[in-house]
Amino acid sequence: MAHGMTRRQFAIAAGAATLAFGSKTQAEATSVKTLRFIAASDLRVLDPIWTTAYITRNHGYMVFDTLFALDSKFQPHPQMVGDYSVSPDQLLYSFTLRDGLKFHDGQPVRGIDCVASLKRWMVRDSFGQTLSTSVDEMKGGDDKSFSIRLKEPFPLLLDALAKVSSLVPFIMPERLAKTDPYQQVTEMVGSGPFKFVAEAFEPGHKVVYVKNTDYVPREELSSWASGGKVVKVDRAEWLYVPDVMTKVAALASGEVDWWEDRPPDMWPVVAANRDITLVERDPLGSMGTLRFNHLLPPFDNVKMRQAVLTVADQADFMTVFAGDAKNWKHCPSFFTCGTPMASDAGAEALTGKRDFDKAKKLIAEAGYKGEKIVVLDAVDQPNPHAHALVAADLIKKLGLNVEIAASDWGNLVIRRASKAPVDKGGWERVRHRGSRLRRARSDAQRVAADERRSGVVWLAERRQDRGVAPAMDRGERYPDPQRARGGDPGTRL
Repeated sequence: MAHGMTRRQFAIAAGAATLAFGSKTQAEATSVKTLRFIAASDLRVLDPIWTTAYITRNHGYMVFDTLFALDSKFQPHPQMVGDYSVSPDQLLYSFTLRDGLKFHDGQPVRGIDCVASLKRWMVRDSFGQTLSTSVDEMKGGDDKSFSIRLKEPFPLLLDALAKVSSLVPFIMPERLAKTDPYQQVTEMVGSGPFKFVAEAFEPGHKVVYVKNTDYVPREELSSWASGGKVVKVDRAEWLYVPDVMTKVAALASGEVDWWEDRPPDMWPVVAANRDITLVERDPLGSMGTLRFNHLLPPFDNVKMRQAVLTVADQADFMTVFAGDAKNWKHCPSFFTCGTPMASDAGAEALTGKRDFDKAKKLIAEAGYKGEKIVVLDAVDQPNPHAHALVAADLIKKLGLNVEIAASDWGNLVIRRASKAPVDKGGWERVRHRGSRLRRARSDAQRVAADERRSGVVWLAERRQDRGVAPAMDRGERYPDPQRARGGDPGTRL
């Protein structure tokens, strides 16, 4: 095998994959069409309103549906909604759901379910919180209609309902949507294209979904998150496989059909196999951030956050993960590079000289008292893991008391939600990665984003999110943003 793997090594790895995944089940041996998918991380949190974790968001798209959805040009379109109207003064929005919508428990989707779901979402999501300040009242009953009356016009209301990424305003039955927004729902009952099989759920190993035969797709062609969601398999299995070489071998041997999140050093290995197609899932790449816990010392002091910003170098973070500079580029813009909102305003904070003397002066002014800084490290995720190590090393160089808390991503997500002090399971810093397609339409979140600016260190983004070797060879590392909008939503949802 090319790129560092001999045929013998590949055969040994393939044998290990067979042992790991086992033989086909009886169901798969019949006419049941099963998609076996190696997910990017372990699914530990099922409630898509409780966490922003992408694995939970993706799970949400399997089980639930949305009122509106964005197309490939970022325009909102009705999804569960069949018809709607807006009053001349832009204060009353009236909605009617399309026919045939049923939850997985057989109950019809009602207006009151939509209202309860939106209320819960508005408590947790920044876009929803912004919208809620303009809402006068929301009404819905046992029929298919509901309404939203505003105190003042909110031009991005439909965009809010069509939000495609965390937190997505998924619609749940009223009985579940009444759950405290800061507590997880206890059942996975949606109206989406798949049903969650609770009895087959094995945290740390496997998630199983079956086709919702009652689901009625929209008639329009699919375009990113909008349009008809036509299910072409009977069963989908999400597998959590921590070992990279086991993933490679499983894909090569046909034990699995799809590997979601390949680290850059595996791109050439996978591309060398003619039976495997390497697909560019997000032409704009992704952007990473260092997120500080503002609730706890020492990063509740803005000067401490500014100190880290003063010495953080995008190249250090990106090189350790993506390697060769051809795989990534600097992006000092707060909003996504390559999109209309990209701006060099404030870029000098990341493009200027990295100044440790200035950083240490800021730390002294902040009155740092030696508080322990816990860096959350998802060791099963190559990207966040690499960046956690770089961040911890950087913080040590500043003379701060740092500790790395290693765990898998699923447990990190749970700990990340904690507001407790560090000595009681809390944390100080975590690294996030966000789709640039998602961030490209973040204009309605400017206020919240500006408030967070002083506490966020933007990293660079990879030119190819999980990359496409052939595209790189053709010199297409900078796809046209307009073309990028035509990406396949199935790769993100």
